[in-house]
Amino acid sequence: MRISHLLPLCALQLIVLARCRTLAKNINFHNVRPPLDPTPFPNSFKCFTCERAADNYNCNRWAEDKWCPPNTHYCKTVHHFTGHGRSKSVTKRCATKEECRTVGCHHHRDSGHSECISCCDGMICNVDVPTNHTNALFYAMRSHRASGASRPSAHLCGVLSLLVLLVLF
Repeated sequence: MRISHLLPLCALQLIVLARCRTLAKNINFHNVRPPLDPTPFPNSFKCFTCERAADNYNCNRWAEDKWCPPNTHYCKTVHHFTGHGRSKSVTKRCATKEECRTVGCHHHRDSGHSECISCCDGMICNVDVPTNHTNALFYAMRSHRASGASRPSAHLCGVLSLLVLLVLF
């Protein structure tokens, strides 16, 4: 095959890879795999779930693996820690929008500890714990739309890139 025949295919691959790179910003790279079991209802999701775990590692390691109820749309994380930043407890669970109105950090002078609360939406989006005002937020990773339309997934980009490479060689 001559090089002049490969140029249009190379251009196509560059377009596909450029599109995939912009989508890669939205991928959670925390080495957590989406569940394989079927969802119990449309747009259902899972959160890391624990009650007063000693720290984030123990919370995530022993988190319950269950679907959030239909009336919840967010994952809430409450992190209690000492003035030196050492975790005292971590609580993670599914939450409603109303339960997420208290995000932010608060210092409790009487007990000498701080409490930071964050909420997020998306499948197991509450991997990390909030530790200060910059990450104790209510953030959305996806929009709640009535239609099932969404952007192409990163998986689709990988498949398209592979197909372009196979055509090239």
